[in-house]
Amino acid sequence: MKKVKELYEGKAKKVWTTEDPEVLIVDYKDDATAGNGAKKGTIHDKGIINNRVTNHLMKILEKEGIPTHLIEEISDRETVVKKVSIVPLEVIVRNIAAGSLANRLGLEEGTPLGKTVLEYCYKDDALGDPMVNEYHIMAMDWCTKEELDLIAEYSLKINKILSAYLKDLNIELIDFKLEYGRLSDGTIVLADEISPDTCRFWDSVTKEKLDKDRFRRDMGGEEDAYKEVMKRLLGE
Repeated sequence: MKKVKELYEGKAKKVWTTEDPEVLIVDYKDDATAGNGAKKGTIHDKGIINNRVTNHLMKILEKEGIPTHLIEEISDRETVVKKVSIVPLEVIVRNIAAGSLANRLGLEEGTPLGKTVLEYCYKDDALGDPMVNEYHIMAMDWCTKEELDLIAEYSLKINKILSAYLKDLNIELIDFKLEYGRLSDGTIVLADEISPDTCRFWDSVTKEKLDKDRFRRDMGGEEDAYKEVMKRLLGE
C-alpha cells in the first residue's frame, strides 16, 4: 500500500489517500500540542511510540469484539486504516478525578470516582472542544440515539478491557479520550489513537505520570515517560 496524496495534517498525525478509496495511511508525528494548540513542542520519537502503542491496544480490543479502523502497521510511524467518516465527538472515559474534571468539581487529583464517568465533547478546535450532552448531540444530529448508545457501550467495554490489561503492567488508567467513525456502510468503529497523548497513565505504585500531562504541565521527562509505556506494553 502506497501513499498517493496528503489528505489532512492534524496536530499529531498526517493522513494520506491510497490507491484504494476506502483505505488511508496515517503517519504519526513527533509534534506535541496542548491547550488546543496554544502550547507547541516536540517529544522525541512520540510518533513511533503512539503508532505502535495504538496498534497494540487496538489489536487487543479487536480480539475482544471491539471493531476498529486498524488494517496493518507498515512502518514504525505509519499504519494502514479503513477510511471513516468521523463522528464529531470526543468521548472521555474517567475512572479517577484528574485534569479538567478535578478542577470543575473541586476534587483533589487522584480521587477515585464511585462509578466510571462518560463525557462528550464536540470536536471543534476553534470552540475549544466544548462539553455537550446527549440532548445537544441529538439536536445537532451528530449521530443517532442508537449510534450513541453503541458508542457508550463500546467505550465502557474498552475501559474494562484496558484497565484490566494495564493493571497487570502496573499502569493505572486514570482517564482517556476515544473517537469513533462510520465506515462506508455505516458501521461504527473505533478510530484515531489510544496512546500517552490521549490517555492518562499513572504508575500504579509511585503514581508517576506516564503521559502528555508531563508536557502540558512543564514537568519534563515526557520522552522517558512515553518510552516507559511502550516498554511495559511491548517489552521494548
